[in-house]
Amino acid sequence: MTTLAPDVLVIGGGMAGTVAAIAAARAGAATVIVERFGFLGGAATAAAVGQFVGWETAAGRRVVGGIAEEIVARLAAIGGSDGHSHFTMSTGHRMDRVQYDPELLKPVLDALVTEAGARPLFHANLLGAEREGGRIAAVHLLTKAGPWALRPRCVIDASGDLDLLAAAGARFLPLGAGETAQPATAMFRFGPIDLAAFGAIAGAELAALAQQGVAEGRLARAALHASRIAGTRDAWFNISRVAFDATDPIALSDAEIEGRRQALAAASFLRDRVPGCDEGRLVALAPAIGVRESRRIAGRHLLTEDELRAGTAFADRIAWGAYPIDIHPAQGAGLDFVEFGADHAYAIPFASLVPEGLDNVLVAGRGISATHRAHAATRVMPTVMAIGQAAGTAAALALQANAALAATDTARLQARLRDDGAILP
Repeated sequence: MTTLAPDVLVIGGGMAGTVAAIAAARAGAATVIVERFGFLGGAATAAAVGQFVGWETAAGRRVVGGIAEEIVARLAAIGGSDGHSHFTMSTGHRMDRVQYDPELLKPVLDALVTEAGARPLFHANLLGAEREGGRIAAVHLLTKAGPWALRPRCVIDASGDLDLLAAAGARFLPLGAGETAQPATAMFRFGPIDLAAFGAIAGAELAALAQQGVAEGRLARAALHASRIAGTRDAWFNISRVAFDATDPIALSDAEIEGRRQALAAASFLRDRVPGCDEGRLVALAPAIGVRESRRIAGRHLLTEDELRAGTAFADRIAWGAYPIDIHPAQGAGLDFVEFGADHAYAIPFASLVPEGLDNVLVAGRGISATHRAHAATRVMPTVMAIGQAAGTAAALALQANAALAATDTARLQARLRDDGAILP
């Protein structure tokens, strides 16, 4: 059996994990990033979300920078994005976003990771973990060459569903009374679209069309939300809704099938009913369904909705966010969308990245220690990229100091993050 012993092992090559690997490698740690697909990006590429939202407050103050902003610049340089822009949601909320081409994002992430010196390990699946007291001592993978064992000094679980921590017997947060995990979305690409005609649809008319689609049984969600692809007349549509347990392999398999069924029905509705879409067709389906919520770790600090609303400036803050609370209900076609103040932002504490009872592991991504409602705000990709940069940097700094991750010098970490372009008031 092949054995590797990196300083830092990142499990999961989504946007949080990718940025964590870049940050750790740039800070001098020998880093391996493991991904089950043949490319990086996770929800951004495999689920083809098509846009990054949550960069700034409603008043326009930017709260995410650093490596996340480097990714936007690289995309724009090769025609994969038109950069930062704004749109108005069906709720009336003015939202910032970066629309991008998921296919061009893949080589951008390849380049950033390899330039930093991190080693990507694609087509590798988690088999299990060996835990020795408060440490994960070994991680077992299934690769094209058979089982491999990795013995890292520290680990970042950025797998989204926190599969590594589940294998290590970590404790997760339960849903509260009346709470259900948010449903997933199967993204699909549709085109060509008369973008001028589609863009000219008034908000009230768009909402009425979406409700018509629900009434006809052709839309699962009362929305016609699309992310345009730079240089084309196509867009990625986020208008399906599939409720299931993303950690259940049978349910996950059924959800992929249901998502594709919904996408096909939605595409026919667009063609038949929506101005500007009459010449379009379903061009592509995302390789994987996009999961919003599954496991959330029980960490050293539980981030709450009240703390987000208060804008609590934690002493150990390592990232900021500004995205509203955005809950897609498991049943029905609506949306629970709760805005903050015009220039309101909130901090993410380092302690929410640290699992209870483990000294050499951090969480990066949507699975940090947060309540269901707080998670509904912090789960978006610009925020998790900022969290990923903090996790990767923290891992490298802790190794340099020969300290446990849980004992990270957060003042030193904050200074390094600021030096590296992160926005950290």
